[in-house]
Amino acid sequence: MTAQILDGRTLARTLRAQLKSSVQGRLAAGQRPPGLAVILVGNDPASEIYVRLKRRDCDELGYHSNIQHLSENISQEDLEERIVVLNEDPTIDGILVQIPLPPHIDGHRIIDRIDPTKDVDGFHPYNIGRLVLRRPALRPGTPKGIMQLLEQTGVAIRGLDATIIGASNHVGRPMGLELLLAGCTVTTAHKFSKDAREAARSADIVVSAVGKPGLVKGDWIKPGAIVVDVGITRDDAGKLHGDVVFDEAAEIASWITPVPGGVGPMTRVAMLQNTLLAASDKPA
Repeated sequence: MTAQILDGRTLARTLRAQLKSSVQGRLAAGQRPPGLAVILVGNDPASEIYVRLKRRDCDELGYHSNIQHLSENISQEDLEERIVVLNEDPTIDGILVQIPLPPHIDGHRIIDRIDPTKDVDGFHPYNIGRLVLRRPALRPGTPKGIMQLLEQTGVAIRGLDATIIGASNHVGRPMGLELLLAGCTVTTAHKFSKDAREAARSADIVVSAVGKPGLVKGDWIKPGAIVVDVGITRDDAGKLHGDVVFDEAAEIASWITPVPGGVGPMTRVAMLQNTLLAASDKPA
């Protein structure tokens, strides 16, 4: 069996065109464009690239953007005050704080400071709690993007067995909640699991979000399974690698995401979808 490719770039391009059309519709109706604020603390090279891409996304789709590049020495209090100001800014619908943050910054406190109705990353406890209670509002971006990718397979996933490898607050845990909401039976394997391979081997859907290149080998995959690779690691030569040994898994799976070009573009577009959703729930 040779897996079909779940192409995040192509789907994201289609969804971006839909977002652009929606923004144009807002403007034609006399409404303001959606507004996104992005805060970058310090000079992490990967973060700088991501923020530059988010600015470009806003420019291309007609969003208003407010990009703030702050010193890595900013205090906890000053950073929180920046967020308070953005919470009160009527032109801003979404607030995104780029991670990682410097060690002296308490990231949990920063997330808690963001107005939940502007939390377009979907990380605020309020938004996670809504997902837990099956009343989702702004959903975490990567799981939201993955669910849209799964729709592209045409496979009815209700009742399927899903295994998530990795239990991070940003991906693994909310991914499990999304799949539960879709009617899957969900297993989460993590660093304390006795046999992550066996948990994956029995699953119809495998989502790996660890950041360990080559972790998921071909013999971890059930024949015909859908494989979603969230892990992304850059080696010394600058090449990107996923968690999954792609060539091996692609011979066994029915669908598989590439790295790069699979989940990444969908995470970005999900954040833009959340920003438009947040804007739509506010007065013009």
